[in-house]
Amino acid sequence: MTLSRYRTLTPAEREAKLRGLYAENIRILHSAASYCAARGVRLYRMSSSLFPMLDLVGDDTGKAVLASLAPELQAAGQAFVTAGIRVLMHPEQFIVLNSDRPEVRASSLHAITSHARVMDALGLERSAWNLLLLHGGKGGRAAELQHIVPDLPDGVRLRLGLENDERAYGPQELLPVCEATGTPFVFDAHHHVVRERLADQEDPSVREWVLRARATWIPQAWQIVHLSNGIDGPQDRRHSYLITHLPSAYADVPWIEVEAKGKEEAIAALLAQP
Repeated sequence: MTLSRYRTLTPAEREAKLRGLYAENIRILHSAASYCAARGVRLYRMSSSLFPMLDLVGDDTGKAVLASLAPELQAAGQAFVTAGIRVLMHPEQFIVLNSDRPEVRASSLHAITSHARVMDALGLERSAWNLLLLHGGKGGRAAELQHIVPDLPDGVRLRLGLENDERAYGPQELLPVCEATGTPFVFDAHHHVVRERLADQEDPSVREWVLRARATWIPQAWQIVHLSNGIDGPQDRRHSYLITHLPSAYADVPWIEVEAKGKEEAIAALLAQP
């Protein structure tokens, strides 16, 4: 459902279309809990695109439809909770809380708050157990990000995690923000290697940042890192289909989120390793 297509519909058609989309996506989300539980997968990234048009300004159709599906949404969330599966979300790149443009800051806050409300409706706790993960945003504006975080709505702030990227924010720029605001730092070794032009993920700095990131997690047993490999080698930004290299620095990390094009196949291949 694109915005342009949505705008061609009558109010009744909009409601009917969203109801069908939302109900089907909730059904699939619920089934994902069973899928993960049956395979021993205990960390699930929920798509941030399950409920299109939910965050439209001036149009509450999506909110009303989602509210009418509250029992189904609650049941889906409870399926993950009962199975002990962590659920997190990594919203779209256009969410830039520290943009130098006021209208972008406002729309970003509106969007991330909508995502937090979905997690609330699922019954997912407001803590780093159920992360809302963002990158640092606009480069060179770490001070602005540090100023913004404490004033975020509780549904966002208490779940917020920050991740280093390949361009604007390496660990050295992002860690001070996390330390100052009490925000967990999700370290991504692939981004780090690409940004710093390192030989591979066995560089000693990877272990250093794993440990420094761990100190931002309360409890530290909840630490999450990202795992991915480049298609054509360590410097390739593109994620490979399967995971071909698991850095030794991750050996004692309690939670590893796999970012691979093969998704379920990549996880199954890792689980099959001795």
